[in-house]
Amino acid sequence: MKKIGIIGCGFSGTMVAVHLINKSKDPIELVMIDPSSSIGRGIAYAPYSSKHLLNVITEKMSAFKKSTDHFLDWVMQQKAFQDTDRNILAQSFLPRQLYGSYLDSVWKDATEDAKSKHIKITHLQHKITDIEFVEQGIKLHLAESDSILVSHCVIATGNHQPGNLKISNTAFYESEFYYQNPWNEEAVSNLESTLPVFIIGNGLTMVDTIIGLHEKGFTNEIYSISTNGFNILPHRHTGVLYKKLIEELPKETTLLGILSLFNKHLKKIRKFGLSAEPIIDSIRPFTQKIWQSLSEKEKKVFMSKLRHLWGVARHRIPLHIHDYMQQLRITQKLHIIAGTLIDIEENESFCYVNFYDKKQNIERRIKVGRVINCTGPETNLQKLQHHFLKKALNKGIVTQDVLNIGINADPITFEVINKDAQNLNHLFTLGGNLKGVLWESTAVNELRDQAERLALHILEMK
Repeated sequence: MKKIGIIGCGFSGTMVAVHLINKSKDPIELVMIDPSSSIGRGIAYAPYSSKHLLNVITEKMSAFKKSTDHFLDWVMQQKAFQDTDRNILAQSFLPRQLYGSYLDSVWKDATEDAKSKHIKITHLQHKITDIEFVEQGIKLHLAESDSILVSHCVIATGNHQPGNLKISNTAFYESEFYYQNPWNEEAVSNLESTLPVFIIGNGLTMVDTIIGLHEKGFTNEIYSISTNGFNILPHRHTGVLYKKLIEELPKETTLLGILSLFNKHLKKIRKFGLSAEPIIDSIRPFTQKIWQSLSEKEKKVFMSKLRHLWGVARHRIPLHIHDYMQQLRITQKLHIIAGTLIDIEENESFCYVNFYDKKQNIERRIKVGRVINCTGPETNLQKLQHHFLKKALNKGIVTQDVLNIGINADPITFEVINKDAQNLNHLFTLGGNLKGVLWESTAVNELRDQAERLALHILEMK
């Protein structure tokens, strides 16, 4: 009997388990391993604020590829939305907390199905400290507990907390004024408004953090720095379909060819008052295939020259949230800095942040009461502190791509590739860990497809 260990119980790990249960015809055993007490929500869908919204409209957030209205139907059944127009809900950006409740419901249905099939499910609230291959299978070492032996293992660890940037005074990262994990409610809590807050990073996490700070009553100024400054776009053309670029997309192309084609069609739609979003949305289903066709050199060029531009067009926020951010800038409550961090000095009741301001071409110094890291998940496994994946990397069980943005794995079978370039046919990964292989591997529509395909592959294995 297959005993399948799933490390990580966020969306990806949970949906692998759901499909294993739904599609299994023979008895299996599932061991879900995650320090969290809940299964399904992960970091993304267990936010501390009800004002943290999904960045994708309701009709595109079904957990099941073949049941596109599954989430929308569930929302319509909730008391708070029963009198709401279905079309309005379909095009709305709902709270991530609500989506977490939806995933709770999906998991509850799956566990009922598991009982009828006599599938055993164990949830271990532990951290994995190490992983090793033994004659009997795969041994997973647990923190403060015995190890567990499984026949198959899925690494669905999701997003790691942000890495620390290089500064002269690295001791600051142990300071009470520094919060490395922006998704923890502590990052925005128990803060007086006597001094500004300094945020490292100008992306989507920064937006959520600002919302959280204001929800907790913070009223002082907020400074936010990144290399390029704040360039997040709102969803402006929801529902607009554009097919012309895809019709001209060749079977084999280069990075330069894609860029030229993109610019050609951008000029066309701008004549009608539209921006790049419909083009980006049209090419999204093909980005994984395009990414895999690029050479190593082209991928490096993309990361150094075009990654930011793609992120701006790709990661958008609801229009009213964008308007809120802009209003904060107009009223001088939010200061966006394009520049680089130099150093941070801690004092008894505050700290000084030293940085280079690209726009003013000078070094600046700001006195703040807290620094929050919103630079995004760390992807280089070597930089993870006390993590089993770093140990696995050092032992050669897993390898990283040349860009150090994910785990090397087979994009068809999801089997992890070791240092000898061999597929480990009982160890798998998916989701954000496949960013180096697929580039786009974080949105629900991508993760749900991966989860279903991986579950089928595991069940078909002898």
